[in-house]
Amino acid sequence: MGRKDRGGSVGTPATVALTRAGVRYAVRAYEHDPAAESFGLEAAEALGVDPARVFKTLLVDTGSGLAVGVLPVDRLLDLKAMASVLGAKRVTMADPTAAERSSGYVVGGISPIGQKRALPTVVDSSADEHDTVLVSGGRRGLDLELAPADLVAVTAARRGPIAR
Repeated sequence: MGRKDRGGSVGTPATVALTRAGVRYAVRAYEHDPAAESFGLEAAEALGVDPARVFKTLLVDTGSGLAVGVLPVDRLLDLKAMASVLGAKRVTMADPTAAERSSGYVVGGISPIGQKRALPTVVDSSADEHDTVLVSGGRRGLDLELAPADLVAVTAARRGPIAR
């Protein structure tokens, strides 16, 4: 697996951030179906990857700002666990418009990497069970495959059991 960002053909803020950080990653593109009910499960199926290795990016509101949760697409975000890891009293799902404005990405293509504003980020601890995981590359139909440790490092994330 090497860097693949030739000629800017798949250049997104996420690929730019990974390249700038010297992180090894692979671009995994697929034809996005606008009728798909779950962007993450669609990616897993289209790429032939176990859904436990494909991670979605969800933004939450802590009451004092937004934060990012990164967890397997076949699991749900445990809001209580997310609040606990962040040291917040409680969290709620962020308004989609606020999530897009903060991240610079559109819902269904929000990458945890290369967001406009660096936010507190938590990666589900199950990521460490895999050699590589896939996250959105910054647009629908584009995933990036990288080592969990690199995902944590490039997003300055904490690890925690936030999926149920």
